[in-house]
Amino acid sequence: MRIESQITPQDLKPAVERLLALAAKKVVALVRSWDPARGTPVFTIRGRYTSRGWTEWTQGFQYGCALLAFDGTGERKLLELGRRRTLERMAPHLTHTGVHDHGFNNLSTYGNLRRLMREGRIDQQDWELAYYELALKVSGAVQAARWSGTPAVPGSAHSAHSPALGYIYSFNGPHSLFVDTLRSTRILGLAWHLGQVLMHENDKAANLLKRSVLHGLTTSQYVVWHGDSGSPYDVRGRTAHEALFNRNDGRFRCRGTQQGYSPFSTWTRGLAWAMLGYAEELEFFATISPAQFKAATGLDRRQVLRVYERCAVETCDHYLRDCSAADGIPYWDDGAPGLARLGDWRQRPAEPYNDFEPVDSSAAAIAAQGLLRLGRYLGRRGGRYVQAGLGVARTLLAEPYLATSPKHQGLILHSVYHRPNGWDYIPAGKKVPCGEASLWGDYHALELAILIQRLANQGPYPTFFASGKGSSTTKT
Repeated sequence: MRIESQITPQDLKPAVERLLALAAKKVVALVRSWDPARGTPVFTIRGRYTSRGWTEWTQGFQYGCALLAFDGTGERKLLELGRRRTLERMAPHLTHTGVHDHGFNNLSTYGNLRRLMREGRIDQQDWELAYYELALKVSGAVQAARWSGTPAVPGSAHSAHSPALGYIYSFNGPHSLFVDTLRSTRILGLAWHLGQVLMHENDKAANLLKRSVLHGLTTSQYVVWHGDSGSPYDVRGRTAHEALFNRNDGRFRCRGTQQGYSPFSTWTRGLAWAMLGYAEELEFFATISPAQFKAATGLDRRQVLRVYERCAVETCDHYLRDCSAADGIPYWDDGAPGLARLGDWRQRPAEPYNDFEPVDSSAAAIAAQGLLRLGRYLGRRGGRYVQAGLGVARTLLAEPYLATSPKHQGLILHSVYHRPNGWDYIPAGKKVPCGEASLWGDYHALELAILIQRLANQGPYPTFFASGKGSSTTKT
């Protein structure tokens, strides 16, 4: 990516306001027109949202979009819509034992409502705040119960020399660790922050922060490539989609993929989940004292922060160096075979209407927020990442990515869901998917917009743990 050095959050305020104005109309229209009997809207086909049965991991994004649009515009009807639908429809997600998606669904809804109340954006009602926090505590504990242990790797700096490892397993089963889950595990940290534990057999209590940390360390050990293994595919910062374990003895067996091109290339949305996931956890861990951290996890906070920071930096560097086009937008996988037909694609802006490989704007929306958060966390060392994040946002919040047509239900165009399965719509006359939106892409574009708006207006810095008004997680 070509990183400019003079972009400011204030420069992007008109683009942010344009996105929020579109969202205020499109979010309401989608909720009013959508029949819940069809399931949850996932992505668009010919500009209209449709469902796609796999898991209902996008419902929280639908109502979360209303809450974020309220956050950015102050329109009360958006708050009431998001709050009402959260109360009416989201309870089953709190106790869903079959998925790794609790952070996606429940932080986007109950978590945003708690954050808005903690920030003073909505009136504080003690009973209402207690309700949101109870929901988040339940969700965090249920998610933590989906646990597989794996043996430690003695002497490995990639897992902070931890004497034990483990992970929240994916919906594929106890053998499967997804890179996506790194962002979903925020729900464990918040539940711990609120005082929750997971009670299990013989009245034993599992510490939720410990499980969250061990998940991140296991992801570092087996999903993130660090450039030191000797494998010809070991590009520093590359991420696999999946790590696979032998459940007879818990040992790691191999990397795999569900939505990427191969286990040894970078599925760029998975990379973006890691970029943002590690950056947000760094912000959270920085608020926990070393003594508290040690008591909860048994680990030295400095060593864990070192691992998380290395993973955040390496994944962000890989995105900027290897995976994005010159304007900050990535293609769906850096090993996709059609990229060879595009020549020196990294040196020019992404081409969403090309004939060979689709771009993925949703990966860009997630990655841009990861870049901004990492840059702020690093303080004086992070300027390059802040500028890169603002540069990606500038591209994403303008045409041809911004869906300005009122006939299109989405907000951000050129998102890709599952290229290997062929789920994404290819318009007539085109050879690859283009021109469509996704709920996770729209939601994360709005999260990005809110973050930039707060930075531009010097407002409260938004975090999933919502410490209160005027919080800051900048490192010096």
